[in-house]
Amino acid sequence: MHPMNDEARLHESLGLTDEEAADIERILGREPNHLELAMYAVMWSEHCSYKSSRVHLRRLPTEAEWVLVGPGENAGVVDVGDGIAAAIRIESHNHPSAIEPYQGAATGVGGILRDIFTMGARPIAVMDPLRFGSLDDSRSCWIAEGVVSGISGYGNSVGVPTVGGETVFDETYAENPLVNVLCLGLLPADRLVLGRATGEGNLAVLLGSTTGRDGIGGVSVLASAGFSDEEADAQKRPSVQVGDPFEEKRLIEACLELLDRGLVVGIQDLGGAGLSCATSETASRGGMGMDVDVAAVPLREPGMEPFEVMTSESQERMLAIVDPAAGQRVLEVCEKWEVRATVVGRVTAGGRLRVLGPEGQVLADVPASSLHDAAPLYERPMSPPKGFDEVSRSLAGPPQPSVAEPADDLRAMLADTAWISSQYDHQLFLNTVEGPGGDAAVLRLKHPVSGVDTGRALALTTDGNHRWCAVDPRGGAALTVAESMLNLATVGARPLAVVNCLNFGNPEHPEVMWQLSEAIDGMADSCRSLGIPVIGGNVSFYNESRGADIDPTPVIGMLGMIDRLVRRPPGVGLVDGGCLVLIGVTQAELSGSLWSRQRGHRTGCLPGLDLVHHTEVCNAVRKLVVGGLVEGVHDISAGGLGLALAEMAVRSGIGFSVARVADHAELFSESPSRAVACIRPEVLAIVERVLSESGVPFSRIGVGTGDVLSVRGLLELPLAVAVASWRDRLPAVLGAGNAQR
Repeated sequence: MHPMNDEARLHESLGLTDEEAADIERILGREPNHLELAMYAVMWSEHCSYKSSRVHLRRLPTEAEWVLVGPGENAGVVDVGDGIAAAIRIESHNHPSAIEPYQGAATGVGGILRDIFTMGARPIAVMDPLRFGSLDDSRSCWIAEGVVSGISGYGNSVGVPTVGGETVFDETYAENPLVNVLCLGLLPADRLVLGRATGEGNLAVLLGSTTGRDGIGGVSVLASAGFSDEEADAQKRPSVQVGDPFEEKRLIEACLELLDRGLVVGIQDLGGAGLSCATSETASRGGMGMDVDVAAVPLREPGMEPFEVMTSESQERMLAIVDPAAGQRVLEVCEKWEVRATVVGRVTAGGRLRVLGPEGQVLADVPASSLHDAAPLYERPMSPPKGFDEVSRSLAGPPQPSVAEPADDLRAMLADTAWISSQYDHQLFLNTVEGPGGDAAVLRLKHPVSGVDTGRALALTTDGNHRWCAVDPRGGAALTVAESMLNLATVGARPLAVVNCLNFGNPEHPEVMWQLSEAIDGMADSCRSLGIPVIGGNVSFYNESRGADIDPTPVIGMLGMIDRLVRRPPGVGLVDGGCLVLIGVTQAELSGSLWSRQRGHRTGCLPGLDLVHHTEVCNAVRKLVVGGLVEGVHDISAGGLGLALAEMAVRSGIGFSVARVADHAELFSESPSRAVACIRPEVLAIVERVLSESGVPFSRIGVGTGDVLSVRGLLELPLAVAVASWRDRLPAVLGAGNAQR
């Protein structure tokens, strides 16, 4: 819909409420014109302003002595020693990917890369936690194929490895996929640059691609409503951006050289809300104003209106703040990398953002800070779902489903995501020690300029569990943080920082706002107790289709440090004759588990989480891994002990014989603070001594051997059958060209 069609209700057509329109009039002391209203509409959108979530996000712990930059900038930054800083960010591109899966996912990768190198960091790794509808839904499979192709097509071409992520198929995401993308980058700690416009008279230089009509109002339009039908979706296609990874690669190199040579004062990527965002945010953060010459912006389409130029979300663009004395050198660097550079404005005193026309006429004149941080803060109504008891943290519902055949249940859980990860180049830069398929990715830590290997490594994991959060979002979010920490421990890493991508339904629904608030409290409590700062994140609302909200899905990205990398982590596998040791204690509770969901059960009470005990378990597991005492190790989470053992078996081609599992509840429980390790008999006594001295319970449960997955009295599943189920599930649907729109 063209935003100028309805003069009387223009603000409403742009997604602004009557109250918000009145607020804008009060700020300006007059009625806004069309251009100004369009700029406020995109900047005050849910995606850009976080107007429904900011009051809750303030409860997250964000500080630690190693945190250099916390929430509010383009990416969080932590000091990792040796004069090196790490920048990390996670974002969502859910709605664009539902409309145009390839371009939606591709430009999600492009956007997250720019968030990283705008801080002065070279992107070194991408992770892609993805969620789609069920595999028996043809449209969901079509979306999945397109999203994976978009991520691989962009990431491989731009030259940044995709080193991991997780892929979930569940009916709650039908027609509303979650495409979350995390990026990690490294920079010299003294090269950190913030997105601020300072220095009256400094130039605003637009770098990169030309500006077109693709992506006009993209994230603000698409992320502020759910989906209704295919005809409506088709009308939204022009709002999906189109990416060019080769332009992005040149832009990365040009920007990093400009930063290396100290030629820019500040720099900001053009993502959501385009020039409206980049100009107002840099000016506001610097306490300055800016004059923008809309006629100077290089266009790829004729006849673009000023509101289109200022709100376009065309990709591969950056805004650099440059001292005029350095202007010529900036142009020379950009010419070297074949990157377009155009002066489009100047920094001014007084705090006003003015958009000027071809002959210098003032087309818009607003306080820069009013676009950046004056959006209304909403404390929307909240209420728990019917049947939820806040004292017991339980959700009433029918009793647990009856037990079927555990072997069949286990087979239904097995799915190898290699069909997806095989399309990604995860060895670019040759830093990847542990790539897709393990509990966490591991990357050698090298100095980003000299390339000197520090002998240490960084670890990355992304985790989320909508099933837990559907039962109890506070408990589910806390369990997700705990799972991430244990994933890092299985590769020998200690946690440094968290970023989050909070994917929720319609914030105008009180139950959704309750879910968000509860999830943030669970995350805040666990991160505070574990001493892990939250240094950035993203909130994605309006994830709904045909009137149904998705299950609450907070995704945690956690960065960790391996203080001394002397060997590759043991990985998820077994050795023949290896002793299987269960570390931790099982709570025989199935609520929120994959087993329960597959049998239609969505209620109950989650297993308890003791964060002190969890820390002891993580420390013990990390000590075993760093000491080279385990041959294989896997955290126990989705699918419980049964799926953890099965994944170790199918990955290594070795079966197992397990005796000490009482029933299906112990087999499929997803209670926290547990891992299963494969230990060579000759070091078993040492391992048990380490665990005993750590105060961590453990038990010998079996041995890795043979060609059968055997749990005494519960299941007998031939290894070959398990491998076929694991290996063939995704290729049978996604790789055979069977996915129909």
